[in-house]
Amino acid sequence: MQDYRLRQRDYLLQISRALTARLDLASLLELTLKSAVELLRGQVGLIVLGDADGVMHVRASYGLPPHLLSFFRPLWADLPGLDRPTPGSGRPRTWHIPDLNVRLGMVAAAAGLAVNQVVALPLAMEEAWIGAIYIFRIGGGAFSAEDQALLAAFADQAAIAVHNATLYEQISNERQLLAATIDNSAEGIMILDRAGLVRQINHALAHMTGWGLEEVIGRQAAEVLILHDRNGDPVPLPGVPDRRTSQGDEPRYVEGEIVSRAGQPRRTAHTVPVSAGVTATPLYDREGNLLRVILNVVDITRFRQAEDLKSTFVSVVSHELKTPVALIKGYAETLQREDADWDAQTVRDSLAVITEEADHLTHLIDSLLEASRIQAGRLKLEPTDVSLPHLAHKVVDGLSARTSLHTFEFDFPPDLPPVWGDPERLQEVLSNLIDNAVKYSPSGGTIWIGGRLDQSTVTVYVADQGIGIPPEEQAHIFDRFQRVDSPEVRRAKGTGLGLYLVKAIVEAHGGRIWVESAPERGSIFIFTLPRR
Repeated sequence: MQDYRLRQRDYLLQISRALTARLDLASLLELTLKSAVELLRGQVGLIVLGDADGVMHVRASYGLPPHLLSFFRPLWADLPGLDRPTPGSGRPRTWHIPDLNVRLGMVAAAAGLAVNQVVALPLAMEEAWIGAIYIFRIGGGAFSAEDQALLAAFADQAAIAVHNATLYEQISNERQLLAATIDNSAEGIMILDRAGLVRQINHALAHMTGWGLEEVIGRQAAEVLILHDRNGDPVPLPGVPDRRTSQGDEPRYVEGEIVSRAGQPRRTAHTVPVSAGVTATPLYDREGNLLRVILNVVDITRFRQAEDLKSTFVSVVSHELKTPVALIKGYAETLQREDADWDAQTVRDSLAVITEEADHLTHLIDSLLEASRIQAGRLKLEPTDVSLPHLAHKVVDGLSARTSLHTFEFDFPPDLPPVWGDPERLQEVLSNLIDNAVKYSPSGGTIWIGGRLDQSTVTVYVADQGIGIPPEEQAHIFDRFQRVDSPEVRRAKGTGLGLYLVKAIVEAHGGRIWVESAPERGSIFIFTLPRR
């Protein structure tokens, strides 16, 4: 008997060492339960652990099929818990389970099992119990006080191991959550060691820079994240001190355009350089030594575009306003001169110029207001049946008097049906397109306006023999304040809003618009509208 007890003690020591070495909770529970059952010469065992709400659930079983586990719930339901310890006595040592044998009889009858002996001991840490071990025998003698003492010593070690494994599992879950947050962040994130070497980047930053997630590990941050200013000069990444200088250290921040690993500026789908704002946040230990540096990389391309748009707006509007205002003021002051006696024709011509420039100002202001309404999503339509050939002739009648260098030809099929649209808006579309055809064909030529009927749409085109549009500019000509950068275009009046308004109106009708063009070979603007 003494040798048997010594073997039990040795076995308990070996198991305790194995338990304290394991941190995987599931395998730890299986080892704990198997060892406990074998140690006490039982046949069935259960381990229950409490969740965050204190509700007990079976986390490991031995000798039981899964479908029988629910029958054992009365054994731990409504338990009063551990005895409260006396001050200075450490954690509680006893555990009262009222009517445990009565409960076991109910369980055995309901589950159809021959279990008739049970010993239950808590897994406790300090003043709280985290779960319990249940060991059952089928026949045989009852569990002795020595068995219970042996299992209590085992449970002490098991509780510590379970507690450690639970903490490790929580830390692992937190790390996985943090890793998932970093990986799925819309902002770029780079983690550096104190030497400035990359330890981790997320998918967003990998996409921004063109580097792979694993390729960057161990590289210098400045090799992976390269920034240039708008003049192409390098922008150094923000640096941080090796030691904390004060409790109020501010994160460092720089802005620049990202350069890819191929040495070329990264660009958006609209070939706009990708601009980024980079914030460096140092992490220090308790002694103030630098541990890590977190670089947050935010795509600020849209903000840069908004700033550029604002500057362009101010420049375009001030330039476009200056000319008509100067002409109106000049002619008005000339007519007001008391030392001149103007004839009626001169007065009429001067007033005509004033009227024309006032109309130009009105058109400019209307375009700006219309652009604002579109931007705010307040473009309203008053649809009815509209004859596009009729609108095209109406627009040409108004424009033909302003040019003697151009001829207009129409090519609409006689059976072209009306479209369902806003006649004033659609007239504005045709007016802008035909006016541009005249404006950007300074040498004259023919302008064709026509259409065709498809199964579900009506297609309209306006073609000219003008200066054309370079391929690289064609993707942007429908943007606000966007004009082709050429001497011919700069000489012509315009705010860069016309095609923006045209596109918005066409799309508001459920259609689409595009351009086909080549330099010095003219342009064809084509738009479609749904049939009535």
